[in-house]
Amino acid sequence: MEQRESGESLRTVLVAGAANLTIALAKLVAGLIGGSAAMLSEAAHSAADTVTELLLLVAVRGAERPADRRHPFGHGKAGFVWAITAAVATLVGGAGFSITHGLHEISHGEELSNLLPSYIVLAVAFGMEAVSFAKAYSQLRDQAARYRVHPVRLVRMTSDTALKAVLFEDAAALVGLVIAAAGLAGSQMTGSALWDGAASIAIGLLLVVVAVSLIQSNLSLLIGQAAPPRIETGIRAVLLSQPEVDDVVELLTMMIGPGSILVAAKIDFRDEASAAGVEIACDEVDQRLRERFPGVSQVFLDPTPTRRR
Repeated sequence: MEQRESGESLRTVLVAGAANLTIALAKLVAGLIGGSAAMLSEAAHSAADTVTELLLLVAVRGAERPADRRHPFGHGKAGFVWAITAAVATLVGGAGFSITHGLHEISHGEELSNLLPSYIVLAVAFGMEAVSFAKAYSQLRDQAARYRVHPVRLVRMTSDTALKAVLFEDAAALVGLVIAAAGLAGSQMTGSALWDGAASIAIGLLLVVVAVSLIQSNLSLLIGQAAPPRIETGIRAVLLSQPEVDDVVELLTMMIGPGSILVAAKIDFRDEASAAGVEIACDEVDQRLRERFPGVSQVFLDPTPTRRR
């Protein structure tokens, strides 16, 4: 299951990266022709997204590396590191340029010329970004169906950083294109560069929100975020359903990679269970957890009696 989701994420990132690179070049040309700050901000937005996709490719590949002697739990968390780096690139490159360029246009003013190429590029870019977003959302919906949760809820709790980044960035790109078009239209109708500059700043602020959100979610995963509560509840239910188990003293989970969960639990086994019975029960629980929750990759069970007065 984990390999399947990784392959889907890789294809999603490739589609988004190809779309963003093409769109960035088109926006740059249109922005230079028309002199629009909003279009140049959109070009910076798409360029930052392209860099993000490259870093996400590194993240997906890095997370796929198998465990070795120095990294017995695998390299899954490398994906979180690269995803944070990608979000920082969006924050510094895309948001920084958009806001500063928008402020410069408002304070100094720039004359807009031929805006027809800009409108054409915005329309084509909207179509391409919509295709990329649809691809990412389709993957999200498939994963949500497998985990039996709503797609919106899954995107909040998923550890698939590549999928989350593409979804957030494509959604921001679609909103940014609408803002850029509104800014161009406002400046064209009023003859004031204020609208175009304000649109550029709005695009920058939109990128700030997306980047900060991605940084926070990936930082939480990197520190050692627990599995979603619904999965923890299911894991506890599996443990308690084992005949030899009397109680779950403590249950700890941690996301150790995109879609990969570590489970550690202190189990109070029934007093009549023999040592051999406990060993067999641990093995059975391990298998049942992996079957019910495909993301579970590591299981550690510690026989611990419940402390009674």
